Amino acid sequence: MTELSATEAARRFSDLLDAVEHRGESFVISRQGTPVAVVGPAKPRSGRALKRYLNDHPPDEAWAQDLRELRAVLLMEDPRRQTDP
Repeated sequence: MTELSATEAARRFSDLLDAVEHRGESFVISRQGTPVAVVGPAKPRSGRALKRYLNDHPPDEAWAQDLRELRAVLLMEDPRRQTDP
């Protein structure tokens, strides 16, 4: 993995992204010799993780009722009414 200073990475950012996108390269970005970040290809995303999460966490059946009860106790404020003195 190639190491670049933050200054060098900033100067060559477009080239760095091209290398990541087209060649799958990764880079360590350092500041004053200390590694602070890794820039590399993003992981491919699909809806599988979200679907798995939703299957593992079914909706709370009481939520709709709780929401109705909360709305019933709220006083609706008239936006035309000024409250400033």
